[in-house]
Amino acid sequence: MAVLHASLPFRPWADPRLARLPGIQPLDPADWLRVDEVHAAQMAERDRLIATRPEDVHALLPQAEEAARELYGAVLERLPALGFVAEGPAWRRPDGCLITPDPAQPLLSLGRLVQEDLCLMQAGPEGHHVLTGAILCFPASWTLAEKLGRGLPGIHGPVAGYAGDLAVRVQRLFDAIRPEAPLWRANALTYADPALHQPRREGQTKPRTRGPDGYVRSERQCLLRLPVSRAVVFSIHTYVVRADTLSPEDLAQLRAGRH
Repeated sequence: MAVLHASLPFRPWADPRLARLPGIQPLDPADWLRVDEVHAAQMAERDRLIATRPEDVHALLPQAEEAARELYGAVLERLPALGFVAEGPAWRRPDGCLITPDPAQPLLSLGRLVQEDLCLMQAGPEGHHVLTGAILCFPASWTLAEKLGRGLPGIHGPVAGYAGDLAVRVQRLFDAIRPEAPLWRANALTYADPALHQPRREGQTKPRTRGPDGYVRSERQCLLRLPVSRAVVFSIHTYVVRADTLSPEDLAQLRAGRH
């Protein structure tokens, strides 16, 4: 079942602030997590994936357990502002579902509460931040199992143009993030399939689309540092629209790679 937004909240290929990689912008801390118009449908898909394929969408290395607990507490604190209602130990989601989170399974619990995928990045011995845990229900052409335990260069190995100056700038950015000053960026890519869960291993290619057919998938990616564990949280809010909701000019510019 396709879960589609009516429109994208931004046009990263056309916004000069977002178009130049890595396209990082300051983030209002109050605007980190969002509940949008497809909340109910996305959460139903997250519930299904976590129930049927937990080993594919969740991983947590031992060194990230403290950070996962800290993230769990930080997200729960924000739920009332997002329209959640506490009912004893449980939370009533905006879609009406009652979820009882388990602090012993912090990332799996968060995966059933918020639309965002949540990845934990921690400083590694080689000077790179390493992916040490995640709840990743909606991967866009990558797999958690393949990337877990890798540093930023290894994670972005298949990304054209990442090695070199961009890799250095991204690592400096991770090193410099302050808890009180989170950041965000956005991407956009065309897809033939609107499915939210699209894992692919390195070397696998996704089907290409042409003309107005297909879909545009955009991620609102936020970076914030947890104050106690000092882990960096990389969160991903996924939007999918039909390609024909964009103007022909926007679609041509996006497909030309200027984003």
